[in-house]
Amino acid sequence: MSFIKTSTFVAALALTTALPLAAQASGYERLTEEQRANITAAMTEQGYETRKIDMEDGMIEVYALKDGERFELYLNDNLEIIRVSRGD
Repeated sequence: MSFIKTSTFVAALALTTALPLAAQASGYERLTEEQRANITAAMTEQGYETRKIDMEDGMIEVYALKDGERFELYLNDNLEIIRVSRGD
């Protein structure tokens, strides 16, 4: 029984160490609540209703609605729209 507890502990420890390292290695960036609020405000000024905000390839990715249509917007650090994709 002791072996099972030890191996479970070791596996859990390995996961808690590996996950943050994998995220860091993949270039994962986390946006602060303040950044998210600024992005949402900028999108609202342009007539978009923000649904979701992520980071992808160093750009801010915003999923939003405008006039009943879905959009996937890519922003730079200055919150300028670089690319727009219309959703289905």
